[in-house]
This record gives sequence, C-alpha cells and structure tokens, in this order.
Amino acid sequence: MDVLVLNRSYMPLQRVSWQRAFCYIWNGKAEVVETYEERHVRSSTDSWPMPSIVRLVSTVASLFTRGVKFNRRNLYLRDKGRCQYCSRKVSTADFTLDHVVPRSKGGRTSWTNLVTACLACNQRKGNRSVREAGFRLRTEPVKPRFVAGGTGTFAWHVGMPESWKDYLGSFRYWSEGLE
Repeated sequence: MDVLVLNRSYMPLQRVSWQRAFCYIWNGKAEVVETYEERHVRSSTDSWPMPSIVRLVSTVASLFTRGVKFNRRNLYLRDKGRCQYCSRKVSTADFTLDHVVPRSKGGRTSWTNLVTACLACNQRKGNRSVREAGFRLRTEPVKPRFVAGGTGTFAWHVGMPESWKDYLGSFRYWSEGLE
C-alpha cells in the first residue's frame, strides 16, 4: 500500500511505501492525515491504523533530496520512450538499455552512460562505441533533476484511494500553467 506524503502546506510531494511513511511518523517527522479503513500496522503488542496520507510537520529537505531513482522505468521516461539512435518510439515491453561506452571498454552503468534503444539499433551497435558504430545520439544522456514523468506523477488514477483525490486536485490547480 502506498502513502501520499504532503508538505506542511498540504501539497503532495511523493508517494512512499506504508513502511517508510510509518518510519516518518514514528520519528516525529510526519503526522497522519488520513488512514486506510480496516488496515492496521501490528507489532507483537500494539496495533496502529495504517496511514493513507501523511503530512510533514517541518521542512525536511533531506527526505527528498536523493534525486530521481536510477531504474529502467525512469531511464525510459527520461528518453521519452524513444530509441536514442533512430528516434523510433519503443514500447516498454520491447525497449533495451544500451551502454554508450560498452562495459567491456570501461563504460559504467550510470545515468550518463545508458540510453533507451530499440533492439535493432542495440544489436547493430553491438560492443562498439557510438562513434565506432557510426551512430549519433539523439540527446546527450544526463541525470534528470526531477522525477521522471513530471507533474503527471500526481494525477489521480483509478485504484488510488478516494481520499487522495482532494489533495491531488489541489496540486494540479497550483502547478499547471495559466491559459
């Protein structure tokens, strides 16, 4: 179960696991705003309602300064689902990750050395550098500064708790551009 984390002004910051949210509460960094009905966190001697929404009680910048998580999904989102060699749209089921500088030649597995590639381009490039293969990168791979997917991360979706709807709607109101 996920928990919506709000800042002091009740604006959404992030979705976290219930375990992480419970740690925030236990350490006095957050307070419970809403709970899941009929769900509890239990220890051998106690039981607490499982949080659905928590609010940070003070400005705790260090909780969210880790940056964007390095994983396949966020790499795919950073590259907007396009092969970085031929610019073709690649489905999440069919994309591959390619090391710009192959690992066998000292390339690291990092934000700045991995790109989304279609299977055909990845196979053609093989174990060569981009220049050796005669390819050109569509965009330079960089570490994103913001959560991949942008403000869409805070859109309410079917399956989310109804209690989140009010807070997510306010996020869109305050963060979207004026027309």
